[in-house]
Amino acid sequence: MKELTKAEEQVMQYAWELKKAFLKDIVEQFPAPRPAYTTISTVVRVLVRKGFLSFETFGKIRQYFPTISKEQYFQKHMNSVINNFFSGSKSKFAHFFTEDEDLDLTELEEIKQLIDSKIKKLKGNND
Repeated sequence: MKELTKAEEQVMQYAWELKKAFLKDIVEQFPAPRPAYTTISTVVRVLVRKGFLSFETFGKIRQYFPTISKEQYFQKHMNSVINNFFSGSKSKFAHFFTEDEDLDLTELEEIKQLIDSKIKKLKGNND
């Protein structure tokens, strides 16, 4: 899967939120001052070419919709980050976050609870 540029990712955020949208709907999502209509149109065409968006045609107007969910993209993007920066090791990735001084005790306990829950689920499947 290809990576998204910042502009493409921003358009995709709006597309995921709207689920189905005409170009004008996407343009209206941008805060003022909005990029030019033609700029967003170009980004949308690139996203169609990359396979992230598809469309239905109604006369001369196209209604766009995502072909991949936000979760699917995020998972593939995170796997790419883990492969590129942590040699493919998810434990090194987790270690990186445990060393983050911005995490407080509550956040660490929430992470621990998620991990404990996943371990319990996996052990339950092996019994």
